[in-house]
Amino acid sequence: MPRSSPPPDWVIARRRQIGDQIRAARLHANLTQEAVANAIPMERPNYNRIEMGHSAATLDTLLLIADVIGVPLAELVR
Repeated sequence: MPRSSPPPDWVIARRRQIGDQIRAARLHANLTQEAVANAIPMERPNYNRIEMGHSAATLDTLLLIADVIGVPLAELVR
């Protein structure tokens, strides 16, 4: 069921923080957005929206991203 109202500001801020952590881990692993997106598989613009905090990732997607980057999920959402 679609959400009738946007999420609270703190949820959006936390989503951006998680996106920053994903980006930092990806860069540390010397991977491009394209490489991670292709490995998931996902379109690169959709992956970019997760890193930017504009889109909420599902748990499955976060697990796939963590696996491709080579870090525990907890590192991405701490």
